[in-house]
Amino acid sequence: MNTDAKTSCLKRLGRIEGQVRGLSRMVEDDRYCIDVVTQIAAVRAALRRVEEEVLRDHVAHCVEHAIKSGDKADQRKKIAELMDVMARADR
Repeated sequence: MNTDAKTSCLKRLGRIEGQVRGLSRMVEDDRYCIDVVTQIAAVRAALRRVEEEVLRDHVAHCVEHAIKSGDKADQRKKIAELMDVMARADR
């Protein structure tokens, strides 16, 4: 992973970790259900942003490397992996 992307992802994941701990406290404190659901949606959105950043880095480095290498088998493999993960992301 690119150093900048890695740093950014780790920072985001740290914030998400704090959000999840906050969610646990909300549930323990019997907070209003809609407030809990709203915070769950915020965590999911934050995770999607991390996922996008990781995928962007993957395309910029791993997929690009496979394309530049000229190795057709590696190119097909990287594209298949990307398509599989994109299909799972829609579920």
